[in-house]
Amino acid sequence: MYIIPAIDILNKKVVRLREGDYEQVTQYDVTLEEMIERYQSNGTNFIHIIDLNGAKGDFSNQDYLFSIIKKTDMKVQYGGGVRSIEKVKELLNAGIERVIVGTQAITNPSFLEELSKSLCGKEKCSDQVVVAIDVLDEVIKYSGWMESSPIKLMDYVDRCLQLGFFRFLCTDIGKDGKLGGAGIQLYEKLLDHSPFIKLIASGGVSSMKDIEQLSKIKVESVVVGKAIYENRISIEEIKDWNLHALMSI
Repeated sequence: MYIIPAIDILNKKVVRLREGDYEQVTQYDVTLEEMIERYQSNGTNFIHIIDLNGAKGDFSNQDYLFSIIKKTDMKVQYGGGVRSIEKVKELLNAGIERVIVGTQAITNPSFLEELSKSLCGKEKCSDQVVVAIDVLDEVIKYSGWMESSPIKLMDYVDRCLQLGFFRFLCTDIGKDGKLGGAGIQLYEKLLDHSPFIKLIASGGVSSMKDIEQLSKIKVESVVVGKAIYENRISIEEIKDWNLHALMSI
């Protein structure tokens, strides 16, 4: 298991939201370029960038983000307002390694099927798409966590797998931004149901102890954001962990 550092961008500033609430925003005195430079190492080659403006349909950050991404060797896992196949292709063509899809995949029943066919020429997707599942008490939430889906969590996972999507970014909303520990029970249920999915954990990580617990249940990777900015986990600890993870493969 490896750690993917997270950077949330709002109005070209590095920020964190509490429970996805734009009214509960903390802005950090550091630039995107500076954060990426800090993370670069032999073991840490992925960065998780969420465009919070894009999540609301405002792509004013996009040129700024693309210009920085093109200058780095870091691979970028990107999300925020990706609601069309054209946008997925645009992001991949701009050098994004993985594109995260969420709301559209839930609200438009044909979206994932069309995306799979469009990217791969058949009903099997490549490694370029991450399906985001934001969960509160095992209910899937979308549209900035404001709406609830009637689709059962495990049924949704099964449908994605049938279409060839196997990498999931699962955020435990009740844990996100609180530094209260990761949603171990939720991830265990997902992995018990589908042991072969590539699961990216997100939300609540507060210490390296949480990282160790996630490693034991065999998640593929974990996104860490606020714990870094609040000095609960150091960048050196992340680099050391990822380097050991790389050496053990």
